[in-house]
Amino acid sequence: MSGRFESYEDLPGQARIVERPGSVFTIAAALAGAAWPPLILTLPIWPPSSWMPGWELDWRLMVLVIGLIAAPLGLWRVQVERRRNGRPGSRLGVVWRFMLFGGLLAAVLQVVMALALTALGAMASGNVMQALGAAETTLLIFGVGALPLSIIVGISYGLWAGLCAAFIAFEAKPVVKDRLGLMPRT
Repeated sequence: MSGRFESYEDLPGQARIVERPGSVFTIAAALAGAAWPPLILTLPIWPPSSWMPGWELDWRLMVLVIGLIAAPLGLWRVQVERRRNGRPGSRLGVVWRFMLFGGLLAAVLQVVMALALTALGAMASGNVMQALGAAETTLLIFGVGALPLSIIVGISYGLWAGLCAAFIAFEAKPVVKDRLGLMPRT
């Protein structure tokens, strides 16, 4: 590859891709995508205080469970879109979709959690003013303060899952030479 970019196709990650045959690569890509390195590396160093599902469950385990659900669904969605209209046609397109939807999923889950905690705080309060105070504090901390952080984590997780999907579940499409001159020029 030369140092100059004459066209869009000269940029890295723009080679056309095809899905690898067999479901082994899809399963491996989904599992590798769910195994986000910051989660996996910190679990042995700082073990969770609680492994049981509930209010005290470690946030890394919750994120890992969400990743085990979201990575296969994202990969399935990309495959459905590829079968329907051939897009995304490159590894970069696969990674971008995972990053976009990873950030959106993180934002939606953070907003749902903030609203659920606001409702729980309002139900546990003694009067209307305590409910308003609990709602204000909860929405400021979880809705305003933690939302950008959760979006950054979602985009980062999506980047990892997208790279795993792009390089494990897909392979570069072989270039076909136009020997007879009958192929359309693109």
